[in-house]
Amino acid sequence: MRRVYQFRHTRFTKCAAAGRDAETYKAGSGRWQPKFGRPEGHATRAPIAKSPGFGPAFIMIDRRQSVATLTRLDAALGRLCTGIEPVAPHNLLLAEALGSVAAEMPLRHGGWPSCDTAATDGWALRAADIVGASAYSPVPLPVAPAWVEVGSVLPAGCDCVIDAERIVRAGTMLHAVAEALPGEGVRRAGTDISDAAILAAGKRIGVRDLAMARTIGLTRLPVRRPRVHVLAIPAADGHDVTAPLIEALLRNEGVDVVMTGVAARDIRSIADAMRGVTSERQCDLLLSIGGTGAGHTDATVTALAESGVVIAHGLAQRPGRTAALARIGSVPAIALPGTPGDALAVWYTAVEPVLDRLTGYRSRETQRLPLTRKITSTVGLAELVALTRSEAGWTPLASGDISLEQWARADAWLCVPEQSEGYAAGTAIDARLFCDGVASV
Repeated sequence: MRRVYQFRHTRFTKCAAAGRDAETYKAGSGRWQPKFGRPEGHATRAPIAKSPGFGPAFIMIDRRQSVATLTRLDAALGRLCTGIEPVAPHNLLLAEALGSVAAEMPLRHGGWPSCDTAATDGWALRAADIVGASAYSPVPLPVAPAWVEVGSVLPAGCDCVIDAERIVRAGTMLHAVAEALPGEGVRRAGTDISDAAILAAGKRIGVRDLAMARTIGLTRLPVRRPRVHVLAIPAADGHDVTAPLIEALLRNEGVDVVMTGVAARDIRSIADAMRGVTSERQCDLLLSIGGTGAGHTDATVTALAESGVVIAHGLAQRPGRTAALARIGSVPAIALPGTPGDALAVWYTAVEPVLDRLTGYRSRETQRLPLTRKITSTVGLAELVALTRSEAGWTPLASGDISLEQWARADAWLCVPEQSEGYAAGTAIDARLFCDGVASV
């Protein structure tokens, strides 16, 4: 009996090899494609795919995603990011600015310290007054030197600070028993902080940056801090791990986070929550977690379609293929899968690029090392690889299907482009490093 199937993956591969700029297989193929309407009511069958040859027709009772019907990651992300600009900067107290991305900083005219200060506790002197001093030939000091503490402004005419034991008393006179060089024990003006902005725009603010700001007397810093609203769809099994994970990652990014639990997994509850959050631009980015698959209780993408415009449901990447990208009015929205491993993949490939657009973040840290063994990848899919670092280079830990444990053990990750079959052992690759701590120090 002859069965009629569309071998979509092969066709997609051929289109990619021919250089066709098709976002999906359907866009690049002239062959017959089955069209699936959204089932109405409790249970209706999809259209029948009729065989042109021998054998009976086959009823497609499952709407399963395949590589051919997924949207390329770069195409979907490009459409989502179109028109996204950095949010307006505002001044935050130093204690609140840690982890946020710096906006344009005002130039500081004059370095810090503004004048020469003592770098050590000791006697402030003029080096020329004690030239040649030694224990065998002490040099008398007609005027008693001034004692200074670390950070004190040097008295006029002094250009060095020497330790206490290098000045001795003989009778009523003080003598220097060692000479010094000009600048010894002195912190010159402008050596701590130069005559420039203390922070470059687009840099994530760390604890050292805050220390510099406090040093020069700043109490606030201008930052770009987008508002991100997260809708946590109830987990089908009642055990939600992914929502707290995404919330922690967002807080590590230094953004304003609002978490909202949706009452139920039905379309109306999710759509009402989405419209309520995005009305009057209450957020700059909307994330939803869960309900993106083809299960009987999965309704997030349908709710997105009712609330706004779905750009893509199903990304040509693995893991994370069931994710969806959309816009509700002018607000970008990303629906993450409920599985932690898949949600992390979409976080790295889709959420982080959008956050970088909103914050003006310059670049994320990578490290170039050779592969200790080869990586194989499916053409037509952007596949993520979890990597561990050793003295020999990057070692692939898992690719395609990556568990939460493997993500936790990894030091970095790599995205193999959809047109690539992988990399040979010894190939030098730029892997994206994880930064799960609270901002860089």
